[in-house]
Amino acid sequence: MTLETPIRSDDVTASALTSTPTQTPSHVRGLRCRACGRPEDLGPSFVCVACFGPLEVVYDHDVARERLTREAIAARPVGIWRYLELLPVAAVPERGLAVGSTALVRADRLARDLGLGTGTMLHLKDDTRNPTLSFKDRVVAVATARAVEFGFDTLACASTGNLAGATAAAAAAAGLRAFVFVPADLEPAKVEHALSYGATVVRVDGTYDDINRLSLEIADEEGWAFVNVNLRPFYAEGSKTIAFEIAEQLGWRLPDVLVGPIASGSMFTKIAKGFDELAKIGLVERKDVRFVGGQPAGCAPVATAFAEGVDEIRPVRSPDTIVRSLAIGSPADGGYALELARRTGGSIESIPDTATATAIRRTATSEGIFVETAGGVTVSAVEAARERGVIRDGDEVVAILSGNGVKTPDARRFGLVDSTDGGFADPIAATYTAFSSRYPG
Repeated sequence: MTLETPIRSDDVTASALTSTPTQTPSHVRGLRCRACGRPEDLGPSFVCVACFGPLEVVYDHDVARERLTREAIAARPVGIWRYLELLPVAAVPERGLAVGSTALVRADRLARDLGLGTGTMLHLKDDTRNPTLSFKDRVVAVATARAVEFGFDTLACASTGNLAGATAAAAAAAGLRAFVFVPADLEPAKVEHALSYGATVVRVDGTYDDINRLSLEIADEEGWAFVNVNLRPFYAEGSKTIAFEIAEQLGWRLPDVLVGPIASGSMFTKIAKGFDELAKIGLVERKDVRFVGGQPAGCAPVATAFAEGVDEIRPVRSPDTIVRSLAIGSPADGGYALELARRTGGSIESIPDTATATAIRRTATSEGIFVETAGGVTVSAVEAARERGVIRDGDEVVAILSGNGVKTPDARRFGLVDSTDGGFADPIAATYTAFSSRYPG
């Protein structure tokens, strides 16, 4: 592995350890194992000591029910912190990026292009507009707030791309050091993005799963705050804010179908948790939402299990896809994502790269939103779910556009026969005659 920028040595104070005293928010009860239910104290821990299952945050919903009314939310500033009582932090951070409250766009033209049926309404949750141009700003904002409350001085992550920039930017805004670990063949634009915020970018020869294993070791040895390792229970909760905003933007109701990309499976399942919590505290009426996930065909362990009707998620050792942001061969929450899709009458769709590129072009030309490859997978999954019969006439559908296309600009041309199909042609002379002969009428 190589370092793209030198390690900063001006700040060598010891990072926080699990024994650091912290403030427990009144609305948070602690942590609990998702597998065996064993309770854990609130701290930078992510795995159950009894069964090695994943930990998740447990809330006092009575506090949220009392404080988090529709009127209270409407009176608060825009952004993810308007839903504070359902997030695992003690207070709104004093420093940080302005994250969330992204647009929910009605996409009638795209719906027609995708062949959605009579009366079907498609909305696009446009998270391409977050500060670092992806939904990762949400999860990192929550993890960073917790890192500061725990007393860490270094923020780190293992990333397939978007998380690198989000972690680097959040660390810069909070005054923390940042280390990001990425595959050596990651798109250059995403590497430059993280470097621009002053992060140390460590390129690793290996897959995301290799990097994740390395991060586990470094987190233990260095005592750093890895947003998607020892802070994962808090980090994952940030995805719920997508659900909160969708419900609020729909007039405090839930859609019929939610379509999103699946990498680790965390965002997919946490959106479901967000909808459930809103119903628990009375902000929305409970509704059976069908959950549709999309994975690239070249790295689709969850979609494969869904298609085969099995519970086992078989890891993909060598992902082969242009969709680097979803290329996680052994998804941590894959089993939970699979169970969610089946339980709700949804589906997990396997999307070829050519279909992803076509969806990127369609979304841009029909709705004026340029998405990265994960967004192309999601839009194509909408079409696939319609063909499968999961999306029906009259449904209200929300699709999550998780990242901006400026990060993967070449992807839109994938599968085109020649360069002119992608909008490129030889230059013309600077005369009207040349222009009119090239573009008559």
